[in-house]
Amino acid sequence: MTSTPTVHIVDDDEAIRDSLRFLLEPEGLTVRTYASAMSLMSAELPPAGCILTDFDMPGINGLELQLQLTARGIRLPVIVMTGHGDVPVAVRAMKAGAMDFLEKPFGDGQLLDAIKRALEDNGRMIEAAVIAAGAVRRLAALTPREREVLDLLVTGKSNKEIAKVLGTSPRTIDVHRARVFQKLQADTLPDLVHLVLAARPDGAAR
Repeated sequence: MTSTPTVHIVDDDEAIRDSLRFLLEPEGLTVRTYASAMSLMSAELPPAGCILTDFDMPGINGLELQLQLTARGIRLPVIVMTGHGDVPVAVRAMKAGAMDFLEKPFGDGQLLDAIKRALEDNGRMIEAAVIAAGAVRRLAALTPREREVLDLLVTGKSNKEIAKVLGTSPRTIDVHRARVFQKLQADTLPDLVHLVLAARPDGAAR
């Protein structure tokens, strides 16, 4: 991870924002606080961290904030807090993409555990994004013919079968295959499959 994770706290109650900050900072966490969802949305959000937001806020509530974050492609894990004990609200928040849901009043340990899970999930997401970007760069180095050979290789076709599909000789496919493995820095066919999956938008995160 290239930067220190930041916990973004969104709550219209200043006393709650301050109490959460005083709880989290001694745990070694970097904390930013926001009085409204709009304040968060107008801020620059680094990729490392998570968002802890109240549900019941004037203007944009916690659920609407989650929907807007998703629409903007902001993938920071979101923990939604509510004082209503409203199960349907929890279900809606989770369906909208929230990672966790805390009902007020909650214990310090419960909150810290939720933040730990969110930051671990965020770390995995960032690592997957780095792997995906590297895979995309490697694949971009292939010629169109080499990419055709790769696409057929990962479906399990033999050199002879690939040659038949592409209308060339198995010896020519041998050459292309060797170049594919060299350019992609792969040693085995499973390595190629993993790399192709990692380069997909939804492949690296799974």
